[in-house]
Amino acid sequence: MSRKQKYIVLALVLTVLSVGGVKLILSAKGIPPDFTSARLQGAVIAQNIVNLSNQSTDDLAKVNEFDKQGNYTDALNLTSDLIKRSEDIRNQAVELSTQIETMTKALSSIDDLAARQAALESISARLALINRLINYSNDLGNLLSTLRDHFAGNVNVENYQQVQVLVNQINGEVTAINSFNSQAGQAMDRFDKIVNK
Repeated sequence: MSRKQKYIVLALVLTVLSVGGVKLILSAKGIPPDFTSARLQGAVIAQNIVNLSNQSTDDLAKVNEFDKQGNYTDALNLTSDLIKRSEDIRNQAVELSTQIETMTKALSSIDDLAARQAALESISARLALINRLINYSNDLGNLLSTLRDHFAGNVNVENYQQVQVLVNQINGEVTAINSFNSQAGQAMDRFDKIVNK
């Protein structure tokens, strides 16, 4: 086993142990296990969404470079990969909404009002993340469709002029997605401080 693989295994073991520890502590504090499980799964899913959307932004820059170089084959291949990743992001958003629904249903079982408020803020931030993700997905779909047509030789000048506008919108949505993910995490940090008093 290589050194990198050992680090990955160690990181996975530590993650499993910390998740188990959080579940034990919170269930002992009267926090519903469904809430705790959904919260932890939702955080992982949201981070995956953030990572995938950030990677898409980086890949769009590469597509732009390929376009400038006249390397349409690689640009078209990377554009097709981006479309597949966009579908994966949508699927992750559906999974995240399922976890948010579970958290929302369990909210009334949290006795401490301040803890419940912090949990509600986290849920609201995750919902806002999903909303921005819908915008991101639509903009990315429009952009990739325009780019695919361009690279295949089907140029629609009016649509292609919208590329920079769409890229700016996508970058704005990615920034918002990162921000809402951070807000959700901060709210859950407050939640943990409240229930661990």
